[in-house]
Order: sequence, then structure tokens, then C-alpha cells
Amino acid sequence: MKLTDLRDNPGARKSRMRVGRGIGSGKGKTAGRGQKGQKARSGVAIKGFEGGQMPLHMRLPKRGFNNPFAKDYAEVNLGQIQRLIDDGKLDAAALIDHTALQAAGVARGGKNGVRLLGKGELTSKAQFRVAGASKGALEMVEKAGGAVELIVARDPAALAAAKKGTAKKAASR
Repeated sequence: MKLTDLRDNPGARKSRMRVGRGIGSGKGKTAGRGQKGQKARSGVAIKGFEGGQMPLHMRLPKRGFNNPFAKDYAEVNLGQIQRLIDDGKLDAAALIDHTALQAAGVARGGKNGVRLLGKGELTSKAQFRVAGASKGALEMVEKAGGAVELIVARDPAALAAAKKGTAKKAASR
């Protein structure tokens, strides 16, 4: 057997129907569109059109609410952080903040900062600077001997300013 002998099974690749290619093809002349009418022409977009009647998607009641002012936090569980510390991807002695968690690949998104959640177990003593934390997460961090500093970030610009401020402090030391 050679490479040139390899083929698909007969009928495995069906070629598409070529319309408008003569009467003998079975799809010539009107090419399966019937005769006349809007749908026989090109450039038709009438998916939800019901002949002037109010379309179904407009008759149904609207549901739910999408809050434009909702905060977007990257939620990180303490169990994930402990796993990263054990694997050596995070340093427990250093300050753990949004940038450190992003570098470790655990805080995706979160344009308003990081929020700590208490799922899992934290055994390492660690210092956190985050935008929010659940009550259980605060208790677990304090029980392990660490501390949580909450930064108030109302918008991404304030969060960026807080990050720049910490960078300046570190550079001046």
C-alpha cells in the first residue's frame, strides 16, 4: 500500500448540489427557488417576518434584567491559592494581589479586582490585597495567621491607580 492509494470510502464525501447549471441537472432554471416572489430574488432577509403581523419574538414579554453597573470580579477560592503555593507558582511570603494571581493564571478577567472565596483549605500564612472577600474567606485567612487588606475600587481606573500606587511605593523602598 502506498500513500497515493489512500482514499475515502465511496460516498463518504458527498459533493454539494450545484444549482442553476442546466435542465439536465434537476436544479436548473429557477435553481430550486420556485417562481417569482420575494424569496426567488437575491438579498432576502425575512427570518422573523410574518407578513406584517407583529412577529412572535416581539409579542413575547421581556424577562430579566442586565445590570450595566454590575461589578466584574475575578473570583478565586482559597483552595486554589493553597494549591498554587504548594506547587511553587505563588510565594506565600510576598503580597498576593490581582497581578500576582493573574501571573499564576488563576484570576481571569475581573476588571474590578479579585474577590476571595472560602472554598477549600488555606494552611499557609499569606498577605492579601484584594477588592473583596467573603466572610468565610476572611476567617480562614486569619485562622492561618495571614491578613487581608481590602482595596475599594469603584471602577477600573481607580483599580489601576491603586496598582500604580503600590508600584511607586515598592520602587521608593
